[in-house]
Formats: sequence, C-alpha cells, structure tokens
Amino acid sequence: MKQKNRLMIFLSALFVCILTPILILCLQRRQSLRIACVGDSITYGAGISNISRNSYPAKLQKFLGSLYQVKNFGASGYTLQKSGDYPYWENENFQKSLDFAPDIVLLMLGTNDAKPQNWKDPEAFLSDYREIIRYYQELDNSPQLYLMTPATVFPQNTDPALPDNDYDISAETVDLITELIRNLAQELNLPLIDIHQATSSHPEFFREDGVHPSAEGAEFIARQVYEAIKD
Repeated sequence: MKQKNRLMIFLSALFVCILTPILILCLQRRQSLRIACVGDSITYGAGISNISRNSYPAKLQKFLGSLYQVKNFGASGYTLQKSGDYPYWENENFQKSLDFAPDIVLLMLGTNDAKPQNWKDPEAFLSDYREIIRYYQELDNSPQLYLMTPATVFPQNTDPALPDNDYDISAETVDLITELIRNLAQELNLPLIDIHQATSSHPEFFREDGVHPSAEGAEFIARQVYEAIKD
C-alpha cells in the first residue's frame, strides 16, 4: 500500500513538473499576442476626440482585454497602391507594423484609393494588395491575416457648408474596391471581415464628411473585428 502511495506521489510530481512549463509557455504566448491594425484614417481615428481611447484599435483593445496587445498603425490619407498620392508603403507605420512582429494583422486599406487621382487600374490595386499580404505572411512568426473591406461611404451625410468635408472619395469606387477585396480573400483563402457590409445600413455612425466614423462608429467597427477574431 505504501509503495502504491509512493508511486502515485511520484507520478503526480512528475506530471506537475512536465505540465507546469507547458502551461507557463501557453500563458506567456497568450499574454504576448500582438495585433497590428494596419490602415488609413479610419483605423487611425481621424476626427475622433481622444484617439488613444476611442479609435477602433483602442476599442478593440478594451474588448479583448489585457492578454492582447493591440497597436494602431493607421495613417491618414494613405493608399494601398504604390502609385497613389500617399502610398502606405512609404509611411513609417508600414515598417513599424512589420517590426512589431504581430501575431494577427488586420488590414483595412482602400478608401483613399477611391479618389479620382488614385484609381486607375483594378489589376494594379490587386497586385499591390497581394504584395503587401506577402510582406506580412513572410514574417518569421507567420501572423494570421484578416482582410477588411473599407467602410461604406455616405455622400448623403456630407455637409457642403463645412470646407474640410470634400475628400473626393467615390462611393461607387469604394463599392468596387470592396468587391475586389472580397474576391481576393476568397482566392487566397484568407478570413474576411466585411466592414463595408456591416456599416452599409448605419449612416448614423459616420461624421458629416460621410467617410470617417464617429466614436460610436469606431466602436461598432471594433465590435465587428472582435466578433471575428475572438475565437
């Protein structure tokens, strides 16, 4: 009987010794899960007071909790296309997002590509989109990418009396870009977060310029992302 008890104690101790380091590694992995929010002014939180608390990445951080580190790499006015007037490729946030070594990348670009001076060739857009995807996929830690469609543009929200409201972003071109991203996600077998569809019936979540979400809109976007990645 004593020998049996000693054996049980030994096996229990051995089990703890083996399992404890594994549990610690799992916990550390969870604590270090990094999420890079890559995008334009909608990601950055342009026009929202207290961006560090009210932008969509900040709200996503709140939803996910302390086991995640969410970083905002949004850059106002920047395009996905290299040929755009302000290519995201040339913004410091692009390299910073790579250096961040993210576990998850949330990629939401395309709204500024819908300006007349930027939108020339759908194939060029897709080529650059595929290339930026490869940049993240080739990181050493092989992050999970989520493609996000641009938010819906609401021309009816625009107040012409406000001079800063004319961003010259075509709602029809945003619709086209959205469809291209949907098809690309399917082609590459990447998860899609369809922000365009989610926001299409919510003009109340957007500011007077018809392009940028309010704080409530940013929280709504964050909620869509949270529901997509929480599992």
